[in-house]
Amino acid sequence: MHAIGSRANWIEAISSIARTTNKCHHQDHRPVSSTTNSDLQSIVDHFQIYGDYVNAEPYGNGHINSTYRVSMNQGGCEVDYILQRINHTVFKDPPMLQSNISRVLEHSQNKLRGKRHPQATRHAMTLITTRDDKPYYRDTEGDYWRCYIFVQNATAYDIIKNETQAFEAASAFGKFQSLLTDLPGERLHETIANFHDTPARYQHFQDAIVADAKGRVAAVSEEIDFFEKRQGIAGHLLKLHREGLIPERITHNDTKLNNVLLDNLTDKGICVIDLDTCMPGLALYDFGDLVRSSTSPAAEDETDLSKVSMQINMFEALVRGYLSSAGDFLNEHELANLAFAGKLITYEVGLRFLTDYLEGDPYFKTKHPQHNLDRCRTQMALVKSIETQQNEMQDIVDRCLRSKSQQKNKSS
Repeated sequence: MHAIGSRANWIEAISSIARTTNKCHHQDHRPVSSTTNSDLQSIVDHFQIYGDYVNAEPYGNGHINSTYRVSMNQGGCEVDYILQRINHTVFKDPPMLQSNISRVLEHSQNKLRGKRHPQATRHAMTLITTRDDKPYYRDTEGDYWRCYIFVQNATAYDIIKNETQAFEAASAFGKFQSLLTDLPGERLHETIANFHDTPARYQHFQDAIVADAKGRVAAVSEEIDFFEKRQGIAGHLLKLHREGLIPERITHNDTKLNNVLLDNLTDKGICVIDLDTCMPGLALYDFGDLVRSSTSPAAEDETDLSKVSMQINMFEALVRGYLSSAGDFLNEHELANLAFAGKLITYEVGLRFLTDYLEGDPYFKTKHPQHNLDRCRTQMALVKSIETQQNEMQDIVDRCLRSKSQQKNKSS
């Protein structure tokens, strides 16, 4: 097992972070509009998809890969697929990336089928291989493509509407982790190295202060002070990992609500999507990012900070949902840090926004000069809200764990 965030990797981590600080900044190098239906049909022909090509249209609102919904006529019935051109500006080794995804999905579906799950291909994505059995196709221009079965009658939402959705999203991500606890074979590749190395992020932040490349440091002394006063939390989880108390697991690393499909009729969590950052990590990073992205009713760049808060009812729904599927494999140290994880990841993301602002916004996509600073202040407000409720959050975790233990004892 490789140590996560070891001090020896910090220098490489900082340079890696500088290259890939935010996936959303790096647009696909070929615009969607430049790809014709004729081009897409020729790409589809290389995959093991049978039937007559009907059409393809751009799908979703992702900033990284170019995504299309492809319709095929199979015996008079229209069947849909997802076709994606992988952005190899961000993911520089698509074969390595696809090796990860292929292993993860094959193992997940095999476990679901082993349990006689009636909808295994709906609860774990199905990767369609090429006609020569590769998990990707490389075209004559050097672009890499992949294809999945389209999951019907399910939707990915950008904003959580209620506690049911929060519960189901957390449950789905917990199930995703649970299916991969016994993935055989070698360690998965790190598609973005040291992605959640918070100490390395902090060092990058300190370097940006010293450089003061855009002369912005003097105007943000309060923000700098905020992160410096809380530096002590940055390495907490990595320290527990180095001490052998928290294990490395296979994690998703981008656990936003819009990366899980919810059933259109029942709101049940169906399957987790967008596996580009699925790699070795800490389970608590996934839960922490769920807390960060799902508990506040405010937008990530909200300027009215009075609207930013960690909604305790949403947190409780996340805890109950996550423990319903992940509670049996998490160890005592992971469980003890569930309430802390959201604070750490929110701190880390805010640190990244401020660092980018100090450096002149080279990585995060911005709409105006203050955009990254607005985002940073929103994360700061959320950290403060979490801090005022930390004891209540821990009480919720403890109560949910007791309830789960009681239910387990009754069933046995």
